[in-house]
Amino acid sequence: MAMFPDRKSKALAIVLVCIIAIVCFGTLYFVGDLARFQEGADLREGQAALRDLKGPEQLDQLLKRYPANGMLKLVALADKDLMEIDAAALGLLRETDPGELSERINKGLSSRSNLEALGRELKAAEDNAADLQSRYDTLIKPVRDGIEHDAATLEGGRNVFVKFMAMIDAQHAEMKALIGRISATRLDYFRAYDKCIALLAQENDVSKGANGQITFRLQAQADSYNQAAAATAADAKRLTELETERKALRRSQLLRWKSWAGR
Repeated sequence: MAMFPDRKSKALAIVLVCIIAIVCFGTLYFVGDLARFQEGADLREGQAALRDLKGPEQLDQLLKRYPANGMLKLVALADKDLMEIDAAALGLLRETDPGELSERINKGLSSRSNLEALGRELKAAEDNAADLQSRYDTLIKPVRDGIEHDAATLEGGRNVFVKFMAMIDAQHAEMKALIGRISATRLDYFRAYDKCIALLAQENDVSKGANGQITFRLQAQADSYNQAAAATAADAKRLTELETERKALRRSQLLRWKSWAGR
C-alpha cells in the first residue's frame, strides 16, 4: 500500500503533462490559424487596393490608406527598386550622351584641328560606352542587396520572399539587357560618327554647299561618308526608341507587380 500514493502522483503528473501539451498545441494551432487568416485578409486587402492602380504615383496614396498592408509594402518596395536601377542607368547614359554632334561636325569643318579635337572626344565617348554595362552592374549590386534586406523585414513567409526576390532579379535582368542594347547601339553610333570625322579630317578638298550638303573631291570618299552618315542616323533613331523603352519600363514592371499581387 505504500506505493499507491507514488503511483497516483505519477498518474496525475502524466495527465497534467498531457493537458499542458494539448493546451500548447491548441494555442500554437490557433495562433498559426490566426496568422493564416491575417495573411489572407492582408492579401485580399492589398489586391482590392491595387485593382485600380494605374501608375506609380498612386502607390503613396494607397500606402497612406493601408499603412500596415504587407502586400502593398512589397509592391512599393519593388517600385522603389525600379526607380533606383533606372536612376543608376540614367546617370551613366548621361555620361555617354552623344550630345549635339551633328552641329559640332558642321562647326568642325572650319579647320582640321577642330575635327581632330572632335575625333578625340568621340574616342573618349566610345570608351565610356564600351564600359557602360560593367559600370552599371557595379552600381546596382548594392541596390539589390538593400532591397533583399528590406524585403526580409516585411514579408511574412519564406515562400513569398523567394518569389518576390525572383521577380526582383528578373526586373534587374530586364534593365541590364536594355542597358546592353543601348551600350551596343551607342558604340555603333560613335564608331560611325568617328568614321565621318576621319573622312573629313583627311580630305583636303571638302566644301559645304548653301543647302548644308558636304561635297568631296572624289566620289569614293563621298560614298564612304554618306554610308557612315546613314549609319549614324539609323543608330540615332534606334537610340531614341531605346530611350522610349526605358521610360516605359517602370510602368510595365509596375503592372507586372500588380498582377503578381493579384495571383
